[in-house]
Amino acid sequence: MKNINLLFLFLIFLVSQPTFSQSDNFGEIQGKVIDGDGGAPLGFATISVFSLESESRKLINGGITSEDGSFNISLPQGTFDVLVEFMGYKASELNEITINRENRKRILGEISLSADAENLDEVVVQGEKTLMELSLDKRIFNVGKDLSNAGRTANDVLMNLPSISVDPEGGVSLRGSSNVRILVDGKPSGLVSFKGSSGLQQLPASMIETVEVITNPSARYEAEGMAGVINIILKKENTQGFNASFEGTVGNPDNFGLAANLNYRHKKINWFVNYGVAYKKTPREGTIMQEVSNEDTTFYSHQSTTGTVSGINNNIRAGLDYYFNENSILTGSYLWRRSDSRRLTDIRYNDYEVEGGALQSYTLRTQDEDEKEPNSEFNLAYKRSFEQSGHVLTGTITYLDYWENSDQVYTQNGYSPEGTALPETSFYQTAINDEFDRQWLFQLDYTKPIGKEGNFETGFRSSFRNMKNDFIVSQRLESGGFEALPGLDDIFLYDENIQAAYAILGNKHDKFSYQGGVRAEYTDVTTTLITSNEINPRDYANLFPSAHLTYNLSQDDAFQVSYSRRIRRPVYNDLSPFMTLSDARNFFSGNPDLNPEYTDAFELGHIKYMDKGSIFSTVYYRDTKDKIERIRSVDAEGNSTTLPENLIGEKSMGFEFTTDYIPVEWWKLDANFNLFYAKIDGSNVLDTYTADTYSWFTRLTSRFTFANGLDLQVRGNYEGRRKVAQGVQKATAFMDLSASKDIMKGRGTLIFNVLDVFNSRRNRYIFEGPGFTTVGDVFPRKRQINLTLNYRIKQSKAQTKSDLMGGE
Repeated sequence: MKNINLLFLFLIFLVSQPTFSQSDNFGEIQGKVIDGDGGAPLGFATISVFSLESESRKLINGGITSEDGSFNISLPQGTFDVLVEFMGYKASELNEITINRENRKRILGEISLSADAENLDEVVVQGEKTLMELSLDKRIFNVGKDLSNAGRTANDVLMNLPSISVDPEGGVSLRGSSNVRILVDGKPSGLVSFKGSSGLQQLPASMIETVEVITNPSARYEAEGMAGVINIILKKENTQGFNASFEGTVGNPDNFGLAANLNYRHKKINWFVNYGVAYKKTPREGTIMQEVSNEDTTFYSHQSTTGTVSGINNNIRAGLDYYFNENSILTGSYLWRRSDSRRLTDIRYNDYEVEGGALQSYTLRTQDEDEKEPNSEFNLAYKRSFEQSGHVLTGTITYLDYWENSDQVYTQNGYSPEGTALPETSFYQTAINDEFDRQWLFQLDYTKPIGKEGNFETGFRSSFRNMKNDFIVSQRLESGGFEALPGLDDIFLYDENIQAAYAILGNKHDKFSYQGGVRAEYTDVTTTLITSNEINPRDYANLFPSAHLTYNLSQDDAFQVSYSRRIRRPVYNDLSPFMTLSDARNFFSGNPDLNPEYTDAFELGHIKYMDKGSIFSTVYYRDTKDKIERIRSVDAEGNSTTLPENLIGEKSMGFEFTTDYIPVEWWKLDANFNLFYAKIDGSNVLDTYTADTYSWFTRLTSRFTFANGLDLQVRGNYEGRRKVAQGVQKATAFMDLSASKDIMKGRGTLIFNVLDVFNSRRNRYIFEGPGFTTVGDVFPRKRQINLTLNYRIKQSKAQTKSDLMGGE
């Protein structure tokens, strides 16, 4: 069934969302800002809240008043000063407002402002959010607080977050599983497309506001992603007036970048622009040792690789919010990204008859690749909030347009041990690879409170995706002309239509909060090879229930049980039959016959808030059917092919512990520990492709705050050895060091970081199969040293009262 515009199916399960969050440890302030002369409400006045818990006063939260002048701001426990400002009026400050367990809600009443005949001077305020805000099913990380993110990319940001690991090639895993759904601003993005999560290496960290980690999503989220969802939220301010920050970075190896985040809001219009440009040159190296045996022969090869990837990345995101009123907002935005890079790789293959024996021959291979990647994303969103709190309707239309062009030249020459050329092993090849991805996404969500504590949510989602890969590899003939290689000249088409609808019902009774829902998804995918006329259509419909139950022992202590069913659909890279040629002996491709993978995920979580920190712990279990894993095979000549296969499945369980703790005022600790067990069954591919493995990874961050705006941060990472279906992924450990210093009267910050201090972050593995053993040691990125300057213009006011009141 093709091009189904809408699938309506609303089935209500029993149980639901807890988003039980840090609000149990928070309070709030309420008030109304009025004109001191006439008593008229002052809409869009600025509220700034400063913490008094440290030696220097820091801005920790704020907002703007609604059209009737009212405001409501959530705050942690503590003592605060509240600054109220409105252009053309004298500022008013309320001092030492205390929030504690006995006084969670502070009513500040009406706050009168007096008109100021003179223009106000510029006011500069700054502050930092806490690194992590916890709930049992979602953790929100304010990444700007992490010093090691300065001058880095989105992929680096994820690497520094609890529960997430990023391999040296850029692949992202959540709790040990690489099947994780990555969204940008809650939607699919061209940054996560042909290249998977490695495309995030082109998004500057300076454009990111927060990252949400959702390990057991409810039915409102896509069912895609066995391990859960990672949602990257880009920066966008909406505070009245002008706000800006600028960042410049220099580093070694070559890393030069500039970034700007600009925002201006006046009355009903808010516009924002984020721009980043970076040049990087990344050296890499690695070795592969392989033994290949057949009935009568055994030979060994030693492969060494060196190379660099250099390129310029440009990112710009601009948008406009129009406030019909504070309850009705229309947002349009545009994201454009272009990456121009050059990859130079030199490979040497040494061949031996016996290990440690005399060299039989060697081969030199060079890859020279020029790559262009323009990417556009258009988004139109509308949000309507009704009078009843929590009654919201949102709609989104998104269009993605992605293109990649890769022109590659391969030069290979073989030699005897003495260095004599072997013409029969030498050749010159070219490869042209054009990839296109266009996607439409329509989404509508509706939330309606029911009774005193209940809540109902529903919505639908429709996406249409068309991808095309035009691929040709040619080899130069003795005559000087070129001839396409058999099987390497074709056009691959991928057409995907997914229709989804969901419904969720939740309620609360005494200490119990519960939510349950179900999501229905229909998938229609067709792959086509034009030249060979191979068409592979498939469609399937599934129900994905979810349930959450929360029990609050107290305001600061709670448990949660949750369940969700997830899917991993084979996508473009998994299905494309075209092989990579950068390595003449190690080829990678997709598998057009791949089936989807399904997972049932269960979690039992506990969260505890304390005066000096919080503890989050969870026990989880995942049962996966038709697990997708890449399997390596080697032929008699020693050439390997790696492609995804459906295994029978995997059962895994684990324990995760996360805490943030402040032993003393100047020292903050963040720790994450994950221990897991997995049983992998790939006996359908080969009897020996089974594994029982225990593994663990941990991350510890220690941050010290000294006088005069000086901070120091040390982070240690360890990922333990683990078995896979074909062998072993070895352990890795590395450390990052960062320091920052406030300058320019607090408007600027100078940040110095050293990433992978000991050059120890390597990808090491051992794979075994019929007739072969492969040992790899890949070092994709060396130690990086960066120096970054960040400059902020948080707020600028120079308008008169008549401007704000609409006078002419």
